[in-house]
Amino acid sequence: MAFIEMTARTITTEKKLEMLRTMLKIRHFEGCADEFFQRGMVRGATHLYIGEEAIATGACAAIEPDDYITSTHRGHGHCIAKGGELPRMMAELFGKETGYCRGKGGSMHIADITAGNLGANGVVGGGLAIATGAALACAMRKDGRVVLCFFGDGASNQGVFHEAVNMASIWKLPVVYICENNQYAISMPVKRAVNIENIAGRSAAYGIPGTTADGNDVIAVYEAVSEAVKRCREGKGPSLIECKTYRWRGHSQRDAQQPYRTREEVAEWKKKCPIEHFKRGLIAEGLLTEQEFEFMDRDVEHAIEKAVQFAEESPYPKEEELYRDVYV
Repeated sequence: MAFIEMTARTITTEKKLEMLRTMLKIRHFEGCADEFFQRGMVRGATHLYIGEEAIATGACAAIEPDDYITSTHRGHGHCIAKGGELPRMMAELFGKETGYCRGKGGSMHIADITAGNLGANGVVGGGLAIATGAALACAMRKDGRVVLCFFGDGASNQGVFHEAVNMASIWKLPVVYICENNQYAISMPVKRAVNIENIAGRSAAYGIPGTTADGNDVIAVYEAVSEAVKRCREGKGPSLIECKTYRWRGHSQRDAQQPYRTREEVAEWKKKCPIEHFKRGLIAEGLLTEQEFEFMDRDVEHAIEKAVQFAEESPYPKEEELYRDVYV
């Protein structure tokens, strides 16, 4: 197995604090999405990213604003980390006209093409082919852009995983495949679905680098993705990165969880909270105080409250909007 060689790099204090803020945005946004789903204000399936914030944050911090990402059904965190506007995201969840998709996409289908987010989708592994196609376009245009492809451990067993990674490897496309291994594909434990210790080990079959990173450590994710992005920009082709983490909530809001995992297991993983881990590190470095963290947390909460107010005050789509965008 070929592993990406990690290199120490200097990350500015400003960038570290912005990553912390991004993780807080994701955590609070998802908390609101949970609450409003329970109250019947958000309809359809909702899949929360709570516990996985370090992956989207660290990965998107390693690319440029004009680079691309593809997302998953659990995509709110990816959108926020790629610079998504909280009011428009919240409005989309509420099904309002001011949402990213005019209220027609909902939780699982938010896209922001202008920000480089090519979209979430409800198909397991659906982003793999889209990301590979986007990377092919980047290569043909020679525009220097890179694509990050987020997918789950369950999606690594889809046929499109092989097709996409194989094509990217032989054509040396500028795409980084990021497996968010949160230990379960719905209720299927990854240990029962994959007969190797690390999904990143599959990189050997395609002759590309692969590495397994701590998905609860935002700096570890940032460094792994930075190295892979550097390879892409040098024309050396794709990489496969597996980020091991854990979703704190059920697969979706309708998932009872208890038949397949215990409360004790969840509690153990919560002790590895990516936000707490990063906060403690910043305080130890002298880059943050507890009071500054509390101020940042309140500031983020206020931003989420304003997003909720925007969504609540926004209109629903008009009836004549029903057929608009159907063939676009």
